[in-house]
Amino acid sequence: MSDLNRLEEVSPILKNYLIEPYFVEDYGRIQKIYSNKGTFALKKIAPTAGTDFIRHVHQLYQKGFNRIVPIYPTMDGRYAVLNDKDLYYLMPWMPNEIKEDRQHRNQQLIRELARLHTLSTKEIPINKEERTEHYEKTIQQLEKHLEFLDGFVDECEKKTYMSPFELLYCIYYNEISQALKFSKTKFEEWYENTKENEKARMVITHGKLSSEHFLYDENGYGYFINFENAQFGSPIHDLLPFLSRALNTNPKRNDEAVDWIYHYHKYFPFKQDEKLLFYSYLAYPIPIIQVAETYYRKQQSKNELKFVRQLQRKYWHLKNNEYVVMRMVEMDAQQQQAKEGAQQQQSS
Repeated sequence: MSDLNRLEEVSPILKNYLIEPYFVEDYGRIQKIYSNKGTFALKKIAPTAGTDFIRHVHQLYQKGFNRIVPIYPTMDGRYAVLNDKDLYYLMPWMPNEIKEDRQHRNQQLIRELARLHTLSTKEIPINKEERTEHYEKTIQQLEKHLEFLDGFVDECEKKTYMSPFELLYCIYYNEISQALKFSKTKFEEWYENTKENEKARMVITHGKLSSEHFLYDENGYGYFINFENAQFGSPIHDLLPFLSRALNTNPKRNDEAVDWIYHYHKYFPFKQDEKLLFYSYLAYPIPIIQVAETYYRKQQSKNELKFVRQLQRKYWHLKNNEYVVMRMVEMDAQQQQAKEGAQQQQSS
């Protein structure tokens, strides 16, 4: 699209803000607007996304959390403009110049996420029957996965000549199975811990947490953007996908990820039930199980090399997750021992 066409497209939208654009740069769903009133970011979203998220943004501002890029109202008070079947909203443009290393940036992101969760936290009544139903469905799903893992390894081992994928799967089988059993154990412990609870702690979750959705102003302060998926939910729903992406790498002992979690806990400590659920979900080896199931069900000729590579990558992901979970369990045990030791000293 030419510069002139872009100007023609955004001008009717910006009239609602009494802004006259001079020049537009295209960044996909975001347009950078140079105008008579400064530089802005105009974001396009599907109308089905709606503007419910703006209510969450306002709630956070009211509670004193201002590390969200503000959304400007139109002259008649609307926070989004419908134009040619799309919704648009306007924000200031963030320069996002990198002045710090990645570790420091992620620490700031995690700290602000913990503050966001702290300020928006509230206890919400929970339906015990719904919790039990969720528990039973999840356990059933975990048991089905265990059944598949055992059945598939038996089939592979009966063969005189295994395919490369089947051989690698048999090598990985014990560790996949152990991860799944650990996940199931922690989920059962979570249910035992919470089945009598009548309330659960909920927060406003960002919904799409990523370092790409945390931008910096000219003073080096970080601000969240892209709140369209914000909703009330468990705090772990923000941390888990963020960590899972960070751990989807070649195998490595990711102490950095462990540091992020403990940095978050400094400002927003997990309750025991949240911790158990976090361990269960992080350890759950669903990506590698899905690769094995897809291979097993595929009837036509299989691309062995492609499947072997997928299995190996998902195994690395499993091991990276395992390291973080085991490290945290170990640190929890050390903290508990120190606490018990201090109590014994006091009583004697």
